[in-house]
Order: sequence, then C-alpha cells, then structure tokens
Amino acid sequence: MKEIIEVKRDGREPSRVVVGDVIGQLAEWLPQGRRVIVITDSNVHRRYMDIVNSYDHIIIGMGETNKTLMTMERIYHELIEKDADRECFILGFGGGIVTDIAGFAASTYMRGLRFGFVPSTLLAQVDASVGGKNGVNVEGYKNMVGTFNQPDFVLCDTSLLKTLPEREFRAGLAEIIKAGIIADPVLFSLFEGNTFEDFRNDSKLLMQAVTAAVKLKAGVVERDERESGERKLLNLGHTFGHAIEKSTQAFLHGEAVAIGLVMACDLSVNMGIMAHEDAKRVKTVVERMGLPLESGVDPKKLVKVMRHDKKRDTDNINMVLPATVGQCEIRRIALSELEKIY
Repeated sequence: MKEIIEVKRDGREPSRVVVGDVIGQLAEWLPQGRRVIVITDSNVHRRYMDIVNSYDHIIIGMGETNKTLMTMERIYHELIEKDADRECFILGFGGGIVTDIAGFAASTYMRGLRFGFVPSTLLAQVDASVGGKNGVNVEGYKNMVGTFNQPDFVLCDTSLLKTLPEREFRAGLAEIIKAGIIADPVLFSLFEGNTFEDFRNDSKLLMQAVTAAVKLKAGVVERDERESGERKLLNLGHTFGHAIEKSTQAFLHGEAVAIGLVMACDLSVNMGIMAHEDAKRVKTVVERMGLPLESGVDPKKLVKVMRHDKKRDTDNINMVLPATVGQCEIRRIALSELEKIY
C-alpha cells in the first residue's frame, strides 16, 4: 500500500513523495544509467548496510553538531576523491540532518547534481526531507546557509520507523501536530482521539497521519516554494524552537518545536488572537504525546537569540500565531515588544 504525492517544479518533472511500503522498490526510483552515491550516517549504515553498501557511499557523523560547513567541506573532498561528476546522483538516506546535508551537497557540488531522499525518521518523513530546503548551521544558528531545491523523490517507508527509538518517534509527532494546527483540524483531532501507543503500533493510523502531513506541506510548498508568503506558516513553533536549540542541547528538534508550539499559543492568547480553550487543546495534545511543555530557558534569553533568526527584519520578526486549531496567521512583531512581554 502506498500513495504518491507530487510537488510541481519549474521546468522539470514534479518531485514525488511516496508514502508506504516502498524501500524494496528503491532501485526502480533511481535514475537508470547514473552512478549513485549515498550520503548517510553511521547508525543508518549499520542498520541498512546491505542497501548502503550496494552503492558508493559517504558516511557522516551523527547529531546536530555535524550539520556544519566543516562537514560539507569533507563531503566535497570525498566526492572529488570518488571522481564524482555532474552525471552522478546523490541519495540522502537517513534522518533530517542527513537529508539537509545531502540536499545541500547535491545542490552545490559542481553547481548542482540530481538527488533523492530515503528519510529514516518520522521527523524527516513529514518535514525535513519534504519541501526542498537544504542547508547547514553556522555557529549554532539553525540553517543559516542553504538552498531551495526539490529532490527528484522522497521515499517515506513507515516500516523504517519500527526500529526508531521512542524519543525520536515522539519528536517526529510534533511536526505532524504542527501541520494540524496550521490547516488541518481533522489531522489534529487524531491526536485527541488516539494515544502515543496507537501511533506507535497502528501502521494504518501512522500512515494516515504521515500522508496528511505530507500532503499539507507539499501543497503549501507548491504554491510558495521560496517562502515569500504562505510557506512562512510552516514555521509555526520554529522561531521559539530554534532559539531553544541554540540555547540548550537538552532537546531534540521535534521536542523544541513542541515547546515552541505551546509558547506560540501562549503568545497568541496574550495578544488576544487565540482563545484560551484552543491553546489548552494544543497543550493537552502535546502533553498527551509525551512531549515537553517547557524548556527551562529564560524567555528573555530566547528573545535575545531571536535577533539572529533568519526571519528577523531589523528590530522586527515574523511570528506564526494560531488563531484557532486549523488556522494561523503571520504577525510582524517588534523584538522590543517581545522583550516587554517576557
């Protein structure tokens, strides 16, 4: 069982996101006659050695600390060592860090190679690998250097998630919750009517949630690939989340986003945009999925970190604030005003 979701690309065939039982069909999605080079991390290589070792491959370290320009330089060096040319195809096989790095490497090496993704984590399947954002961090600030470039395909095989640690699975659910708050109240209601164990153990429920989240993001990206308008809504929870990640290493990305969702709802209530009852629904769902509600970081410190956020414009920053579950709006808020609030 599988579903194919297409994302239009200017002047090229659409990017295709496949959700379902698809890892066994990897060879059919790879371009015929092109040399494939896999970029992955040591953990994925260990788990899926038979697949990775079928191709030339580059193995990177694990964790956010490897998502740097230094890692990119090493990848470029290895590509040169392997005599990689413009006819090569890059396959990013791993979590969101791997797909971000692989997409950036493919987009910049020799001014661009074709590439595709096999995301191995829930967060990567519903967010990081979909949408064409590729990049690395600089001095701990998230995704400060990167590109917009759609992969040829993204193969989201939910069977790969069976071996995913529980904490990482929970973190991935945060991005699906986010999608529901942005524009899909039916998707959000799945979290009100099911437990974490249901999502973990019911493959049909999980596929339903993943497919809905991917469809929502694919539609937004297709209408606004370079984030000039509607796509900014996908940053819900991320402005606070990225500031949390810069301030502490205690949380996974999805956990920081979950806290960011709660903070965005609280701010929205404070500004008279969201009803307290709706904010409580979000907080209840986040807690129900076993995700953190608070970071323990001084909010004043978070606002200070936001001054280096990509969405900042002089003393203002674009914040995505929920109006209700299923509808959000973008507000340009002065950082000085946020400092007063906190």
